[in-house]
Amino acid sequence: MLQCCFKTHFPKRVMEKGFAALGSFFFALHTFSIFRYMFIPSLPLSLVHLVHDEMTYYVKLIAGCLAAEDVRMTSLVDEINAYTYSYPVELPSKKFLFKWVESRKPERYSSAAPLSPDARLRIVSERVDIVDNLIISVSIGPPNVQFLKSKDKKTWAAKDVADSVLSDKSALRVTSSQRMSESSVLDAHASEIDGEPYWYYEYLVRKSPTKSAQEANLYRHYVASTAEREGYLYSLSASTLSKEWTKMGPLLEQTVASFRLLPPTDNYVPPYKDPWRFW
Repeated sequence: MLQCCFKTHFPKRVMEKGFAALGSFFFALHTFSIFRYMFIPSLPLSLVHLVHDEMTYYVKLIAGCLAAEDVRMTSLVDEINAYTYSYPVELPSKKFLFKWVESRKPERYSSAAPLSPDARLRIVSERVDIVDNLIISVSIGPPNVQFLKSKDKKTWAAKDVADSVLSDKSALRVTSSQRMSESSVLDAHASEIDGEPYWYYEYLVRKSPTKSAQEANLYRHYVASTAEREGYLYSLSASTLSKEWTKMGPLLEQTVASFRLLPPTDNYVPPYKDPWRFW
């Protein structure tokens, strides 16, 4: 997830040709990996896998950039919690408008809705598109020391940060490990922005425990970004149904990549201020 940087530097026709070339090269490489023993038996298998994985990553990256190139975004700035992000509002070429509704206006941590019975993790803002089945939410909560034992956040692994957030993300009165079993982390990595670490992760959440639901509707597909400030994790997550991921995923990835903590203003209310005040 490189914030679709290619789209701001290359014309669409160039990207399309580049994507086609990479696709052809990827196919050739895949064929080569199958028949390599016939020609170069001594070539290490690990090297083939490494190049294979790298090419897969860049093919997916450019495909996502092409899918998300024609999109109009707008920004949200929450001065109460000092963060910002951008979200899609229109696909002009397709004459498609998103139908966002602000289901939770930005509010202080102490009065925000809890995501679990212990009220550690709370939603401080949320917007939904019911028609297109999209949700973008921002939550704040303390780190779970079961996963993040060190106080030095620069030593935290992205997978551990994801597990910390997901362990507190459940409305069910169950243990942290049971909450985590509802989710499946597909990918996690870290990036440093303006000297601060941001952790990115992608995961699936089971929507329903019943087997009667169609498989495509059984999971929600999420991407998320987390940053730390003053002992609290600030997380933005964006999701849609699994069956809609191919179409909506690249747009939600742009939203997650745009998430930033802002320098606090006079309107900023830190999470540790009156943490148990619900009014």
